[in-house]
Amino acid sequence: MIVREAKLLKGTKEQYQALDDAIRTAQFIRNKAVHYWMDNQGVGKADLYKLCKDLASEFDFALKLNSAARQASAERAWAAISSFYKRCKKQEKKKGYPKFKKHSRSVEYKVSGWKLSDDCKIITFTDGFKVGSLSVFCNSSTREDLHRLKINRVRVVKKADGYYVQFCFDAERKEQGEFTGNVVGLDLGLKYFTKDQNNNAVIYPQFLRKSEQRLKKAQRRLSKKFVKAKKPQSINYHKSRKRLGRVHLKIQRQRKDWAIKQARCVVASNDVVVYEDLKIANMVKNHHLAKSISDASWYQFTQWLEYYGKIWDKAVVAVSPNYTSQDCSNCGHRVKKSLSTRTHSCSSCGIEICRDTNAAVNILKKGMKVLGVEWQNSTQGHWESASREEKHGEKTTNTIEGKPDIASGFL
Repeated sequence: MIVREAKLLKGTKEQYQALDDAIRTAQFIRNKAVHYWMDNQGVGKADLYKLCKDLASEFDFALKLNSAARQASAERAWAAISSFYKRCKKQEKKKGYPKFKKHSRSVEYKVSGWKLSDDCKIITFTDGFKVGSLSVFCNSSTREDLHRLKINRVRVVKKADGYYVQFCFDAERKEQGEFTGNVVGLDLGLKYFTKDQNNNAVIYPQFLRKSEQRLKKAQRRLSKKFVKAKKPQSINYHKSRKRLGRVHLKIQRQRKDWAIKQARCVVASNDVVVYEDLKIANMVKNHHLAKSISDASWYQFTQWLEYYGKIWDKAVVAVSPNYTSQDCSNCGHRVKKSLSTRTHSCSSCGIEICRDTNAAVNILKKGMKVLGVEWQNSTQGHWESASREEKHGEKTTNTIEGKPDIASGFL
């Protein structure tokens, strides 16, 4: 499905308070569903649906929430429960036992409980909270989708700078991609955000580092206004809290915008994109680099790579990063080096190149093997039958069967 977001404007204080009440009610139902599953053995999704009906008859505020929205909250609880079951079945180390939500920021409606005007500029919420009508502010592409596509769900999300509505459309985004015959292997890093096999580097803007002074100032002001054991806190405290939240929200949006633009550029100019599937959760355990790693947001970038690969029917492959920096891309000899060593010098063949470029070549070779192409650091390659097996944790978002010849640039 396609998700589009618009901002809710021109609402009164009472209307926004009603939205907050709806969000808290959805959180209450979700937590009740998790608690019911904990107390009763063999509870299924249908049992949680029945629980929603019982809660509506027991609590007046739960009855105000639309029945489909109550079911959507139960579905959220079941999503956490089913994910826990899957991880237990796979015998993963971290099972992810379902927890209670303390600060929910969204409520989800299905096909009822809301109504759009004919010009799609006003949305009216019709459940018991009596939110009323709010203006929908969005761009032209979202407005066009509102007119022509079927809306499956509507989600109201509270953010630091206001309230937003997300429309989930029953459609799949597909576009005609331009095939160039180029392939690229990407080494992800901190000195260079990405570096490919041709020594082309991209520098990350470091959004968090640039905004640290603003963050520290906002956090100090918030800390000074906090009074221990006082409930509720003062109005000035909550103003400072929202001000700090807006600073974090801006950094988050800068990261997302950067990731989208970089991923779109990479996938648009290459037919095959190979990147290293880093275990970021393990890497951030190094407290000397944790802030820089989190700021770089490699995972978000790779997710958008896969997204655009699916849209344009291009091959995006994730390979294991094991020994990509140590193995020589020319002869295969393993040269152990520390993180501070930025040059790859091979004692076997004598080659001396940048450490990241050497890793990018190895990453590209691994990815081309997954696709059935024997690639060398030259202008020649050889087509083979595409392998469907995953090797050393490699995964691909697309197959190359039936697609234009992605290796035409090497044949």
